[in-house]
Amino acid sequence: MTTPQAPPAVDVAVIGAGVVGSAIARALSGHRLDVALLDARCDVGDGTSKANTAILHTGFDATPGTLEARLVAQGYHLLKDYADRTGIPYEPTGALLVAWDDEQLNALPGLKAKAERNGYTETEIVGPDEVYRQVPALGPGALGGLTVPGESIICTWTTTLALATDAVRRGTRLLRSHRVESVTVGADVTVLHTTAGDVRARWVVNAAGLGGDVLDAQFGHDRFHLHPRRGELLVYDKQARPLVDRIVLPVPSKVGKGVLVSPTIYGNVMLGPTAEDMTDRADTATTEDGYEFLLRRGERIMPRLLREEVTATYAGLRAASDVPDYTIEVDAAQRYAVAGGIRSTGLTAGMAIAEHLLGLLGEAGLELRERTGLPDPPRMPNIGEARPRPYADADRIAADPAYGTLVCFCERVSRGEIRDALTSTIPPRDLDGLRRRTRAMNGRCQGFYCGANVTGMLEKALKEGTR
Repeated sequence: MTTPQAPPAVDVAVIGAGVVGSAIARALSGHRLDVALLDARCDVGDGTSKANTAILHTGFDATPGTLEARLVAQGYHLLKDYADRTGIPYEPTGALLVAWDDEQLNALPGLKAKAERNGYTETEIVGPDEVYRQVPALGPGALGGLTVPGESIICTWTTTLALATDAVRRGTRLLRSHRVESVTVGADVTVLHTTAGDVRARWVVNAAGLGGDVLDAQFGHDRFHLHPRRGELLVYDKQARPLVDRIVLPVPSKVGKGVLVSPTIYGNVMLGPTAEDMTDRADTATTEDGYEFLLRRGERIMPRLLREEVTATYAGLRAASDVPDYTIEVDAAQRYAVAGGIRSTGLTAGMAIAEHLLGLLGEAGLELRERTGLPDPPRMPNIGEARPRPYADADRIAADPAYGTLVCFCERVSRGEIRDALTSTIPPRDLDGLRRRTRAMNGRCQGFYCGANVTGMLEKALKEGTR
């Protein structure tokens, strides 16, 4: 009786298919390496990456001199260029920090100086007249503000999907529903014991988000510890969008950046987030207390917004670390790297984190030979409102009438868009994944009208895919 041979080892296994892990896999697969990208969930970007304030940061308020500050500043330019090439929806709205009391007003010069130490010189301190000229719907009592013209809103869902799609097209093997439960580090190969079988790798990169410290401990390290910080947000109907055309930020405190009001790339207005330290790393429930807290803050910031209809509420978990900076290190002896403690700025910094980590891996002994003939970056479907959507594109509809057949009327999602998502490089495996690719069922009726049709299309695609 012969003993079955173990599957061949990949050169690098990246654990975590959020925005950072997907960016790392994409960068690695630009070299002559066999790369696997693993995630515990059934889709990319289904953890921390999917639920945040979706801001493309200039890095103006990062702590000067930190690795985070440097990589956010670099990542801002990298991601903006990548979005232009791939069609990731973003809008350069600019931002305005609003001071509501003397303490906050006195903090503005320090924030401007901090921005300049971070290399961002475009901020300007303005008086109350200019504050209300820029955002007339603000509540009474604003004393002044700080403009940050480079801040933008972006689609976090499409960003992660674009990076993962690019990685897969470059040759990365995407292994969804592969939760790493334990590891065995060998002389030449590390075995990742997952819920879907073992994965063998010569090098391992830990980009596991909220689980990063737990996985780091399995490699014998005790250098950072994470806890989930829950942020709840309210999403207002598109009719509220005329109230705010830029990001309205609070003056940050030691607790965090506070509650903001921001337009979204999908045409809504967002109020939030809260900042509640948790122990349960999976608790993304919204709460009555969180709702009341946001309404109280909203009444001060923009009372007219509270008269508009709330379309949705949601909560995300951020990885709060006890280390005040990113933890990005390589253990050459174990052929192991970690990108841990990556806060919400990881959306902006992701591509720069990948470049930085590749440099460290090369110094540690991973052979990096660039591949030639790489495919062009994917052109992503537009689910934002800054550019024409398929339902409004007469030429596209003439070429394929499916783009003129609406399935989700609230968000104006066509049958053609859903079909494209279901047959894409990384098709969704559940309704939430389909929502993130198309906006279907995300509108005012929350799927009441279109839910049956959308579910039917998904179930048919999943059934045909298993044949």
